[in-house]
Amino acid sequence: MKNFALTGVAGYIAPRHLKAIKDTGNRLVAAVDPQDSVGILDSFFPDSSFFTEFERFDRHLEKLRRGNSTDKVHYISICSPNHLHDAHIRLALRIGADAICEKPLVLNPWNLDALADLEKEFNARVYTILQLRVHPDLIALKEKIHRSTGEKRYRVRLMYITTRGRWYRYSWKGNNERSGGIVTNIGIHFFDLLLWLFGTVQKSTVTTLEEERAGGLLELTNADVEWFLSLDANDLPGEHRRTNGRATFRSITIDGEEIEFSGGFTDLHTRVYEETLAGRGFGIEDARPSVELVYSIRNANVTGRKEGVGVR
Repeated sequence: MKNFALTGVAGYIAPRHLKAIKDTGNRLVAAVDPQDSVGILDSFFPDSSFFTEFERFDRHLEKLRRGNSTDKVHYISICSPNHLHDAHIRLALRIGADAICEKPLVLNPWNLDALADLEKEFNARVYTILQLRVHPDLIALKEKIHRSTGEKRYRVRLMYITTRGRWYRYSWKGNNERSGGIVTNIGIHFFDLLLWLFGTVQKSTVTTLEEERAGGLLELTNADVEWFLSLDANDLPGEHRRTNGRATFRSITIDGEEIEFSGGFTDLHTRVYEETLAGRGFGIEDARPSVELVYSIRNANVTGRKEGVGVR
């Protein structure tokens, strides 16, 4: 049994991590969040220590590390706002624990290099949650693409519209410096999926880059991709609009054929935890391509469709 600590336990994604920790037979010994609405702990780990001040949480973990306590932390799960991921990963490494961090691993590509150096320095690992890579239907799709012969290029269209209320723009998620904006906070799941399925970026063209929507074109090794992301209910197809204007629309087509993977999401975090605990987790180099791509997109000049911006 391994001991976990968790940052951002009051956040939206934390329950999936709590469930994964419990489902894999491990225990949570400490958690932190500046908000104290953390009754969710009662359903999973009611005996976990809880802190609202990060400094006290840090001190507690260091005390466990230096003592002979059976509560010494082996992993820190990071569910905090995106701009804090890098600092919280560093805490994990400093106390000799591995980090399991939500996406995006970091906001800026150069932070990956620093974390890779720290992995070696502290002899610990940094893992991330790329749950779409363990979705059974998407694994089958990747195998089908891999079996394709010749120089086939796929035509791919991605649309992801997930509407948000007014609260969003006032939260950290609506702050580009904290979240990385829509392409990072909302899109990185799908950019990682596209790169995993179709190869590296040859060219990226950004045609729309606004607070609540973004779009563009990607030339990947084996595919030409048109993508569009939005938080605005006005972008929903008519049949998907609800009377209150709140809905989500997700569509990925490959050569005109809709790819359906709406089901099978319930236990994906648990599956990633299983792989991570078995030594097969997704590390820094797995996360690097999508981190570099979304960084280049949010810093690109918006162009017409006939021009492109090269991506390293």
